[in-house]
Amino acid sequence: MVCGGYICTKNALCALNILYVLVSLLLIGGAAWGKWFGLVSSIGVVAGVIGVGTFLFLVAFVGLCGALKHHQVLLFFYMMILFIVFVVQFAVSCACLALNTDQQNRLLEVGWNKSEATRLDVEKTLNCCVSNGTCAAKCFKDQPPSCDSCLNIIQPYAGEVLRFVGGVGLFFSFTEIFGVWLAHRYRNLKDPRSNPGAFL
Repeated sequence: MVCGGYICTKNALCALNILYVLVSLLLIGGAAWGKWFGLVSSIGVVAGVIGVGTFLFLVAFVGLCGALKHHQVLLFFYMMILFIVFVVQFAVSCACLALNTDQQNRLLEVGWNKSEATRLDVEKTLNCCVSNGTCAAKCFKDQPPSCDSCLNIIQPYAGEVLRFVGGVGLFFSFTEIFGVWLAHRYRNLKDPRSNPGAFL
């Protein structure tokens, strides 16, 4: 019973961290792919996604090393970092799910005003214009220009995207608190194969 509990907890913690490694590689690869093929030209967006992926990879690597070696210090820091990530991600996910239409519109307006590169990407991809001054969309080159407003195209999908992001973030936040619980449990289990008189 004790041996099964120890091995089962170790394997579950290793599997969870392997999942985090795969998700982090997916984030890094997806951002690099989007930049390589010109889908996203904003360096800030690409750097942010690659940064999050790298951070998740490092945390998962610490958790995996701690689980494989039953290393008390690595498991402690893994638990603390994962708990802080859980709190931040849970709060952001709840905020995404709780935004009403007016708040979504203000968020879109702030996004338009902050990054011109993102605005140009959206105009090219959706073939729409934000203003009549300059526009990167193909429809703006027509005579006369026959472009729809980007806000009218994006607004119906903004709520769905925020609900999707909030739901995925909420799901992964619960896997993080599960990881904290597993790491705490595993730290306090004694390896049944070790010397019975040895300390943890």
